[in-house]
Amino acid sequence: MRRADPAPAYSPARVSWREWVALGAGLVAAGSLFLPWTNLSATRQDIEDALNSLPQNEVARDAFTTGFLAWSGPMLLALAGVAVVLLGQRPVVRRSGLPHLWLIAAAVALMLMVLAWLGMGWQFSADVRDFLQQEGGVAFYGGFGRYVAMLCGAVSVAAAVLDVRALRRR
Repeated sequence: MRRADPAPAYSPARVSWREWVALGAGLVAAGSLFLPWTNLSATRQDIEDALNSLPQNEVARDAFTTGFLAWSGPMLLALAGVAVVLLGQRPVVRRSGLPHLWLIAAAVALMLMVLAWLGMGWQFSADVRDFLQQEGGVAFYGGFGRYVAMLCGAVSVAAAVLDVRALRRR
């Protein structure tokens, strides 16, 4: 009885460009967690001056102080990218649905980031939120980190769709 040939060793040269895009998008999205995700601004000058006197981490918050929805999407995107690059060279794993799993993970990560964007004000308690919006004229808006992470999520979804289509052609 003859044994099957052992699986070839891992080689970065055999990783497809789509898989590198998955890893790159995931790592950039994870790096964006340290950028500002939520910023506060006021329409009244005296309130704006008060905001400027606060510590910077209170006015421009990163994803970790924003909440679970903010950091869970980019982390899921990073985990999917690592899994795709490490496991993508195994034909059995690819045929078993790795591109589909990547597509689902990227879509869920993107949806988590959209939900975090829609619930941006909910990181503050109801009393604080009402005071800031009604009394102080303070508005919440997305920071640079949110835009970067959303772009990475969209790029990862697009690359996953192309990878699923490439798998179907074979």
